Amino acid sequence: MIKHIVFWKLKDEANGMTKQDNAIAIKQKLEALNGQIEGCIKIEVGFDVLHSAESADVVLYSEFENMDALKYYAAHPLHQAILPFIAEAKSERRVVDMEY
Repeated sequence: MIKHIVFWKLKDEANGMTKQDNAIAIKQKLEALNGQIEGCIKIEVGFDVLHSAESADVVLYSEFENMDALKYYAAHPLHQAILPFIAEAKSERRVVDMEY
């Protein structure tokens, strides 16, 4: 199993929306992929509650059957359709992929 975790810091405004509205939209768009892409076991999205200088604003936690499933997800048209929205909203991205 692969655990794919992504952290984003968001711009104060992007996509014609506030940071908070973009965070909510990112959560809705990504969680809508649950059950839509073969090999993707789970997608969860959450928001930071501390708002410290070191905090990211949004986190994606997802699980995949294996590395091939993660690669399939990354290239899948449903996932690719969301990327421009996130790219416009983010100021920073960090990712960790762990094998279990």
